[in-house]
Amino acid sequence: MTSPGRQVAGFDSATAMLRVLARFLDGRDAPLLGILPGPLEAPMSVLLGAANRLPRRVAERAFAASGWAEAVAPGRTGEVRSDALAEWIVSHYPRRRYPAAFIGSADGAMIHLAAAVGAPWLPQTVLIPVRRRGGHPDDPAGSLRASRRAGQDLADAGPDLVLHHMHDPNQDRLMIAGMSYFRVKFRRLPAAYREFLRECLAPDATLVVPDCGLRWPTTRVGERHLFQHGAFGGIGAAEFHEGGDRVAAFLARDGSPFRAWRAPPPDGESPEAEWGFDPALLDDLGEFRTHRLAFPEPQALSAAVADLYRDWYRRRGVPDARLFASCFLLMEPWWTLRTGSVPYWLAFNTDPANRRLLEYLDGAAPYDEIRLTLFSNGVRALGQAPIPAWRDVLARARTLGSFTGVDARAYPRDFASFVRMHRDLAAARPLYPMPDPMDLGFALDFLARHPST
Repeated sequence: MTSPGRQVAGFDSATAMLRVLARFLDGRDAPLLGILPGPLEAPMSVLLGAANRLPRRVAERAFAASGWAEAVAPGRTGEVRSDALAEWIVSHYPRRRYPAAFIGSADGAMIHLAAAVGAPWLPQTVLIPVRRRGGHPDDPAGSLRASRRAGQDLADAGPDLVLHHMHDPNQDRLMIAGMSYFRVKFRRLPAAYREFLRECLAPDATLVVPDCGLRWPTTRVGERHLFQHGAFGGIGAAEFHEGGDRVAAFLARDGSPFRAWRAPPPDGESPEAEWGFDPALLDDLGEFRTHRLAFPEPQALSAAVADLYRDWYRRRGVPDARLFASCFLLMEPWWTLRTGSVPYWLAFNTDPANRRLLEYLDGAAPYDEIRLTLFSNGVRALGQAPIPAWRDVLARARTLGSFTGVDARAYPRDFASFVRMHRDLAAARPLYPMPDPMDLGFALDFLARHPST
């Protein structure tokens, strides 16, 4: 049977956030996002920097192959077990008493909040990539047909899971050319989660439930099997389903034989596959003292958490004028705190994410330094913010505005950015002592009073 560590995608938002937070709680930073040993950072930087200079199609195939290598064979999806997944997740964390814990939606600002209070996070959703023969990225209905049996096998094997087959031919088109994104959500509290919380939560500790309310049109395939065409990012659900001149031009530019996406018609709405919270899980949390941290969409917490850190720094006598804007899975809680950086999390490299950050800077006290990293997904996708838009962010700094680990000439095919981000942030000076954990009650009260939440 395939081990859970080989079933779950290493390149996904939830697993990256899990790794960097777990390493932080273990007193460690996260070179290479914790995927590979730290000593490989320098050679990987050279290797991936060379990949940036490959011809476009060669680089794209290499990028897609890196994800395909992690994918599960379609005939093995029936081996997925929810308890085994949960055991693998909790194995990342040091076993000790924590003042709080988080369980629910993935969110970068929430990860910085959890780091500040010294608490672990248990994801509700993880990504299981599954190899697929047949189907085309721009033919979602065909891709569903090609992977339907694998999805049924997974759903039948995991009665505690809901399968959201997410198909995003805009931002994920390179990866989904040969695989299907099966995101599974725990609708019941798995035994390993319950045991971990009972053992590791301090008496009277609070279990915080990050509840992202984002929903998306879906097509029901089975009782616990949903298909989602498109995903949160640069364009909305309507454009994914209705198409138009912009979609047609995008597909023509990419050499696709299609001029619109052929998706099965939606018959309802569900929690968005990657970010949305399935409230069915709440029914199993009754034995714990919980606090529901509700927010409408990814990045909605980012301004409030940034201001929380600024307030915390001022109370500690640390300057609060250095901003680090992280992006998607490119996060480093350890060096964010060691460099005295205020974290602002960008959900992705899109126009809406860029606008939200600029709006935050418009309303915030000026920053002397702004550092910014960008996730490269290998595609010039619709709704993607170009480098000049990101330079507008850096121009808001009073003394230093700089990219962190980003090759602006290669973006969005800058495959070395996830290596260089850690190196560049760690080089910032001066450094500050690692603080004692923030009081959770203070943090939650601050967020409740913040105008953005």
